[in-house]
Amino acid sequence: MRSQLIFGALTYVRNRYELCQLASKAARKLHKPTTRLQDTMNDVLIRFHHSNPLGESAVPVEQVRKQERRAA
Repeated sequence: MRSQLIFGALTYVRNRYELCQLASKAARKLHKPTTRLQDTMNDVLIRFHHSNPLGESAVPVEQVRKQERRAA
């Protein structure tokens, strides 16, 4: 389901607004005219789940949140 893909993609992105912005840019670049846009979007979300779309250090958001809780 798409909701599972979205939650998986939130592994490296802090908020949903940023995820929407990144996903729309990636879908525009990766979309092929002969395929459905929904399939392209699902592919983008799968790619975001497996790699960091921001290109920064590959530290998942969950680990950052855990460190922030410990520091507080």
